[in-house]
Amino acid sequence: SVLNHHQIGIQDNFFEVGGHSLRATTLMAKIHQELNHKLALRDIFQYPTIEQLVQVMGEDQTQQTYVSIPVAEEREYYPVSSAQKRMYVLSHLEGGEVSYNMPGALIIEGSLDKKRLEQAFRQLIARHEALRTRFEMMDGEVIQRIESSASFSVEYVQASEEETPQYAQDFVRAFDLAQAPLLRVQLIENGPGRHVMLYDMHHIISDGVTEGIIVQEFSQLYEGQELPPLRIQYKDYAVWQHADMQSERLREQESYWLKTMSGEIPALDMPTDFTRPAVQRLEGTRFEFAIRMEDSEQLKQLAAQTGSTLYMVLLAAYSTLLHKYTGQEDIIVGTPIAGRPHAELGSLVGVFLNTLAIRNYPCGDKTFLDYLQEVKEHALRAYEHQEYPFEELVEKLDLTRDTSRNALFDTMFELKTFEQQEFELEGLTFKPYPTDNPTSKFDLTLDAVEQPEGILCSLEYSTALYKPETIARLAQHFTELVRAITLHPQQPLAALDMVTVEEKAQILYGFGDVGVSEVAAEAEVLFHAYVEEQAQLVPDHVAVVYEEQQLTYRQLNERANQLARKLRKEGIGRESIVGILSERSVDMLVGVLAVWKAGGAYVPLDADYPSERIRFMLEDSGATVLLTQTSLQDRAQVWLEESQQALGGGQTEGELETAAGAELMERDHLSEGVSLKSDSPPDREAASEPATGLRLHT
Repeated sequence: SVLNHHQIGIQDNFFEVGGHSLRATTLMAKIHQELNHKLALRDIFQYPTIEQLVQVMGEDQTQQTYVSIPVAEEREYYPVSSAQKRMYVLSHLEGGEVSYNMPGALIIEGSLDKKRLEQAFRQLIARHEALRTRFEMMDGEVIQRIESSASFSVEYVQASEEETPQYAQDFVRAFDLAQAPLLRVQLIENGPGRHVMLYDMHHIISDGVTEGIIVQEFSQLYEGQELPPLRIQYKDYAVWQHADMQSERLREQESYWLKTMSGEIPALDMPTDFTRPAVQRLEGTRFEFAIRMEDSEQLKQLAAQTGSTLYMVLLAAYSTLLHKYTGQEDIIVGTPIAGRPHAELGSLVGVFLNTLAIRNYPCGDKTFLDYLQEVKEHALRAYEHQEYPFEELVEKLDLTRDTSRNALFDTMFELKTFEQQEFELEGLTFKPYPTDNPTSKFDLTLDAVEQPEGILCSLEYSTALYKPETIARLAQHFTELVRAITLHPQQPLAALDMVTVEEKAQILYGFGDVGVSEVAAEAEVLFHAYVEEQAQLVPDHVAVVYEEQQLTYRQLNERANQLARKLRKEGIGRESIVGILSERSVDMLVGVLAVWKAGGAYVPLDADYPSERIRFMLEDSGATVLLTQTSLQDRAQVWLEESQQALGGGQTEGELETAAGAELMERDHLSEGVSLKSDSPPDREAASEPATGLRLHT
């Protein structure tokens, strides 16, 4: 039922067949309702199969009886829930008039019965008291009144497809919260067989789950189906929540949150393009981008390997990005949660959405894997205490009011599950109509949606703080960081790179009179830059083959880097010449790449050349270093000694093995746009086989 899956085996892993943190909460609620057994959320993570859950429930004989939410006695008015109270206050702040509207639009193709459509909406309003609720202030408190009926009619308009976007924009306007219903619908007829249905609800009576309930029930009512009666309504939940706030369970949850938010609350100090306004402005827009399919799959594998979820991995990545931008090691990110921990709340229309303030401590010397475990634990603890209303926490903390910021945090992150939005109904096809919602309730909000082709991301941002190009760059940095995490999750956060190839070129070459695209193009023509890029993109693909020998891009790049470090220690750089004496082999390509990475040029020497010719080429080119294969080492030594005798000098000669266990340089050395930074942890490099069969002579 929770996974909407027809066949589940007792050994199927919940998180591998569509489960995630929010569905785990729903699963807990249903198990409690059906079996009178109250599981902890971490039980689902620790025992993710039916077989394991049965075993742990059998060992734990303590049962907690499921208690239904009582129906409240009839009153003239009722208290509002914590979420409704906050929505009411926010909607009355400057700029909040339409910021908490929840508009949407659908394209309807086919033969539409307008009367049945309007009747279906009227039946929905009669069915759900929340759609007949209005709000007002009484004795300094927000209260809700439920009308026995509410006047409703669909607005009908005829317009061309070109005119429709303007109608959609004009449709979103402020609601009067004292007038029910807080729902409006407009139907635009574009022509025979095509309509666009615009709908809008205020957040005070709706949330994301509510939208899904309304779409589902609307389709059933349009088809003439009869829906089962509702035992409780939203006002019953609001009354129950007020009574429940005094319970021992909620007091324990309050204690957890107050402890978590103890000490100084960190304000996220992101660099902005514009000075922060004294009073927060809610104008905003969105920037969409995607995480590639390959990286998405790697993130999911990382989640499976660490016993976490994709949400936790992405939250760890996003907070790492914020850490890199701000240098802060104490960061709070908000995340919305469905807020329906009781099984009976699943089919109710209303605002149950709660917000969790998840506090993490990204630090440069923590490896990503270690940091992910911290994020996992903090997220689990937050989910386990999700029933405590965010609004109550803000009041209890008694924060100094800063009109320029939100309370507790300025950025949100949400991972949504992809649901097929197109559906058919009696010859009608419904599909989303794209609309803009030019608001941003926070400085930054990162939304991610799992889709078959990868992870689609969206950054909603305040246009009073950021320019579009700044957000586009931040999105690039996030995708680069994600790629670095998938390649090297064992690296410290400080070592995970988020800078793009183009930005590295800008740093290395500067701008001067050269345009950015020209600088990037210059960097990209370097052959070894291509190899480095492939080592990042497809590290385990075969790069070079000779007879029985082969190297992957990762191996080729790592070995070339190791040899390049040695060349740099010998003084090889720009204008330096290196001789390479090698037979055809993979070693030869390692040597060539190493010379280029060090910044030098190479002179190829054929082992079949006469000794005199090789001596002449070395002397004429001014080569100061000679790379040879081990098998040619003795012959090369003879040539070098003959050269010294011919010159009448006594230059000392030393030999260095290019073994992988050799000492690594501690700092990055850059030459011609190439980083010689280690591609893998020192302990891994030290344990590997020698980098190449090449020897180095000076």
